[in-house]
Amino acid sequence: MDNTQFTLISHALCPYVQRAVIALEEQGITYKRIDIDLANKPAWFKKLSPLGKVPVLVVDDDTVIFESAVISEYINEVNQGQLLASEPLAKAKQRAWIEFASNTLNNIGQLYNAADAPAFGDTVSQLKQKWQTLEANLNHDSYFSGEDFSLVDAAFAPLFRYLPVLEKISGQSFLQHFPKINKWADTLNQRASVKKAVSSQYHTQLLAFIAKRDSHLGQLASQLTNEQAA
Repeated sequence: MDNTQFTLISHALCPYVQRAVIALEEQGITYKRIDIDLANKPAWFKKLSPLGKVPVLVVDDDTVIFESAVISEYINEVNQGQLLASEPLAKAKQRAWIEFASNTLNNIGQLYNAADAPAFGDTVSQLKQKWQTLEANLNHDSYFSGEDFSLVDAAFAPLFRYLPVLEKISGQSFLQHFPKINKWADTLNQRASVKKAVSSQYHTQLLAFIAKRDSHLGQLASQLTNEQAA
């Protein structure tokens, strides 16, 4: 690869940032990562990001690419990678399941923002419906598309990373009846690129983030945090 310089503007907890980091790591691309506070966005970031969101990839200090799916595909193509299928129909299927992962991430956000126990329960039910659909479409032992890691795996890995913290807070097991998803999630969690997408403090930071929410899980997380501090 040439001497192209990459700078990824990110946030420590953002699952969409993690997708981009995983793609960069999978391709062995050298990059600089700058984490920002999304609650207090720097002025330079507001000028840089058309949507005011992360991730943003700055290429050679003068070209800005935004949206995780676009960034990930660019990273794959610029390095002639194999993170997406070359055959059009297979590639379209992979892109469709990446969208499914994004839609499921919305349910995760609804979980920790649910105002009360009934609303939380409704969201859990919606999430289980997603798991049922996903479980029925997992047909390989290693990764979503077979033996090779793909951008579909990169899209789901950050989603699965939420679950240990959510389970610790809520006392529920989200994948108890979904053995294929469970196995897949375990495989993804052990992959080097997935591990490198967050810091060693991720789970602690996520717990603290949820504890600040004015929500059902926020109250439970706050209680758990206080108990741990006692």
